[in-house]
Amino acid sequence: MSLLILQIIIKQWDKSQRSPADVMQRSAIGHQHAVYFPPALFVLDKRCVIDQHGDDRQGNRVKPPVVSNELLIFDRFYINTVDQSLAYWASKVDSLPHMVGSLNNQWLQCQYNCRYSVFQSGLYYWLYEDVIVNVAWLKHFDADVFLKSAPALVYRDISDCDTQRKA
Repeated sequence: MSLLILQIIIKQWDKSQRSPADVMQRSAIGHQHAVYFPPALFVLDKRCVIDQHGDDRQGNRVKPPVVSNELLIFDRFYINTVDQSLAYWASKVDSLPHMVGSLNNQWLQCQYNCRYSVFQSGLYYWLYEDVIVNVAWLKHFDADVFLKSAPALVYRDISDCDTQRKA
């Protein structure tokens, strides 16, 4: 039986947190971590591990994966359970999923950023996110899978949000 490991690292901030000190604090958060229980948890009848790091200001930022036919859908990602391939969907209107690569005997890293409107305490504000998702498909659990080697591929979808937040 194989095991899918999904590690998601989320850095969130609002407009008030753009100082050099804030940027430095966010940049100190690593791009890969060891997988420990807890906070990691098993889902899908122990066939998948979700390991969340970083911020979750509103709670429930990370939803459990959904299985549809031969696809496992997690955040913005589609994982084909037959050929063990990873695709990224950029949530832009009229976009199709982009094939990132194969998870066969390697792990992949995807990075994206976004911003969205949040209504809290009677006010709207922009919440910015930098997200890193590390994905590995293993025959046996290895807590250090993301630390033992570099990712076979780093896919980046850095939007205009990156330049807008620096203004």
